[in-house]
Amino acid sequence: MTVPDSASAPSAPSTVANSPKKGGSMAEFYQICRELFTTSLVLMAIAFGTVWLIYGLNTALNYLLGASASLIYLRLLARSVERLGNDQKKLAKTQLLVVVVVITLAARWQELHIIPVFLGFLTYKAAILVYMFRTVLPSP
Repeated sequence: MTVPDSASAPSAPSTVANSPKKGGSMAEFYQICRELFTTSLVLMAIAFGTVWLIYGLNTALNYLLGASASLIYLRLLARSVERLGNDQKKLAKTQLLVVVVVITLAARWQELHIIPVFLGFLTYKAAILVYMFRTVLPSP
């Protein structure tokens, strides 16, 4: 009985062999992030135009401030989730600072209104709901 030499022996699985699966899941994560950002931007544009027509430019700009903060929040959240497996074991809380700063600014500044700013901030939640319904409901 002969022992195979090391050149023909199967090697142990390496991280390179496992990387397509890991890369595939990260590619899916980045695709979901892009889709959420795109959906947020579309919803933001639709809502901004609607609020401008119904309530006026000042209220629409208040909404736009909150919606812009939601995009920043979504980006910080995605970055925190992206680093979750590599560097850290839990989610960072820095993205919550965006909410606190925007709501505090709206409460302190006389020209800003809290309700449109807060509803604008919730635009990212509407984008998540749209994504969820698109993935759960069967497509024709």
